Amino acid sequence: MGLAERRRALGYSQEELAHALGVDRRTVGRWEGRSTTPQPPLRPRLAELLHLDLDELDALVGQPRAAHPESAGPPPRDHHGSGDLDDMIRRQFLRAITVTSALVALPPDEGAALAEGAALAEGALRGMSDDFLRMNGHLWQVYQLARAKRSVYPVARDQLTALNETLDGRPEVEAQALCGAAGDLFQLAGELAFDGNRYTDAAASYTLAASASQEAKSYDLWACALVRHAYVDLYERRYADAVGTLSAAEKVARRGDGSLSTRYWVAAVQAEAYAGLGDLSACERALDEAEKVTVLSGAAHNGGWLRFDGSRLAEERGARYLQLGRLDLAEKALSSALSQDILASGQSFRRRGAVLTDLAAIGARRQDPDQVLAYGGEALRLAHTTSSGYVAHKLQGLRTDLGPLSRDARVAELGAEIDALCTT
Repeated sequence: MGLAERRRALGYSQEELAHALGVDRRTVGRWEGRSTTPQPPLRPRLAELLHLDLDELDALVGQPRAAHPESAGPPPRDHHGSGDLDDMIRRQFLRAITVTSALVALPPDEGAALAEGAALAEGALRGMSDDFLRMNGHLWQVYQLARAKRSVYPVARDQLTALNETLDGRPEVEAQALCGAAGDLFQLAGELAFDGNRYTDAAASYTLAASASQEAKSYDLWACALVRHAYVDLYERRYADAVGTLSAAEKVARRGDGSLSTRYWVAAVQAEAYAGLGDLSACERALDEAEKVTVLSGAAHNGGWLRFDGSRLAEERGARYLQLGRLDLAEKALSSALSQDILASGQSFRRRGAVLTDLAAIGARRQDPDQVLAYGGEALRLAHTTSSGYVAHKLQGLRTDLGPLSRDARVAELGAEIDALCTT
């Protein structure tokens, strides 16, 4: 029996199996045609769906690629789920249409744009859209507090279904108001996909979020969708592409509400893109711009699609200095971030895991195994506790930094635990 026969025997269509794995239907078709084999990170889930053990799956679909020697780190990372070129092309296409749409659609009259956006925002808080916005706000709170982010997905999916049914056939004015709620919810859907390392799904959600926000003329919501879209490029290390997306986000944010922190969040993420390009001066200019968020008074964010409030500036600066190889500056900023009380500061377990991993990376670059083990071990425990793909992604980066330290048996064991985390 081949893969196709096994799939059909269990009642799956190609689309259903692909959806359960977070890959494209054509990828399943290639597996069934034996032109490619499933990537190692996908095999445990595929075996579970097909009611097979891993040896039986290997016999059915062929052996995975040989792993790299341990000294060279783990095999190349499959950030988007399927490992084929089609997904990468789709992400690039989604980014292109999102950025082009933003640059073409911006109105020339900033004053008129602000007035129009404010009027629509006021209208969006009335009637039916108010109910959706309240529910969306609740979902963002649950998402932020949930240790296992995937647990939020079924509720978000149901909310999207209900919103889509409500939008169908509505008059233009009502639909436009509801588009703001849709832009909000699609950003949350993107976050859920992103945290699960399903980057193509995340990019598609952020593109829909940007389109809905544009339709609602909600400029801050729109800019935030663009920022989140830029993160897809940042995590693929396509820093120049991210700079282009963030430039569009900056232009959109200028049309938004100056009392909100949107433009300062854009600057903080621009700093990450510039650091990736090795541009220290541009990175520091962007960080300085981001720090202006501290002069805002009142509610500078909504706790949902906009959460940037300056509380993470220390960790942002530390992470950027680490990217640039300025280890002393990075350690000072990251230690300051780690010393914050997690409840008082609102620092999430996900963010704390990222800080711990960055401090472990500093130890790796200094060839200090004790620092690697202290911080890396704690980050690994958080990753297991939260099931966060974001922290797992950070730990994968640490794994590649271990290098000669892997001769230490304790570090080698940590590396093996990271490999196990990233293939389950």
